[in-house]
Amino acid sequence: MNSPKVEQQVWFVTGASKGIGLTLIQQLLDAGHKVAATTRDVAALTKNVQAPASQLLALEVNLTDEKSVEKAVKSTIEKFGRIDTLVNNAGFGQTGTIEEVTDQEARRNFDVNVFGLLNVQRAVLPHMRKQRSGHIYNISSVAGFVSSFSGWGIYCTTKFAVSGITEALHADVKGLGIKVTLVYPGYFRTNFLENDSMMKSSRSIEDYVDAHQSIDLHSNSIRGNQPGDPAKLARVLIDHSNKKDAPLHLFLGADAYEMAQAKLKSLAAEIDAMKAVSVSTGIES
Repeated sequence: MNSPKVEQQVWFVTGASKGIGLTLIQQLLDAGHKVAATTRDVAALTKNVQAPASQLLALEVNLTDEKSVEKAVKSTIEKFGRIDTLVNNAGFGQTGTIEEVTDQEARRNFDVNVFGLLNVQRAVLPHMRKQRSGHIYNISSVAGFVSSFSGWGIYCTTKFAVSGITEALHADVKGLGIKVTLVYPGYFRTNFLENDSMMKSSRSIEDYVDAHQSIDLHSNSIRGNQPGDPAKLARVLIDHSNKKDAPLHLFLGADAYEMAQAKLKSLAAEIDAMKAVSVSTGIES
């Protein structure tokens, strides 16, 4: 089922050769939008997506290289004249406990998931500010709101960073006509849990039995059985790009909704339980 026809827009989508990114750009093209799609492998992207050059600009981009990102954005503006919607979707998972993940592994995850996203935002925002319009979707994860996934701590931390960056960006640009939405997907049936989207820690410490079982569960049982439909997620993004009052926080998937509600309830109870201690720390007059 294709998305309904809407006013033509120019979308800039990172991580477009697979998963949510690929599903999204296919729907965008079907709906008549113009798409600049970034990937590390243009051949893989163009193999999966058939569209005229007037509608699709496939860009090989290294998101951790600021110059590469700036070149891609410049090419998009030169070809399409504007960028209406940015989707920061690219990223990968890093498994291992906080102790097991090395400094190099943690920095590599942050380089793509966080600093790559920042590179893209810095390159696109001048054009949106000039237009006084635009919509930025930053794809976080429910793991950017609930970090109780043993064996996924560094990945969760990168997504918490994305969440903080997005809230701050919203405060920065809310008076400039630019909308910002932070997307927290739950488990969607993509290739995210496949080996090419996951990096495993090079170290393994026997004491972390629960964490290793959690990692194995994701690789062997959850993979291929995720309840979320990426096509429906893509339709939500397209539909909400046209809304005047776009949400800042958007949880997608029943699992994401339920995990978020459980954390809010637990957090509220803990805050209330410690209220007397919290308010006791002020300077007495």
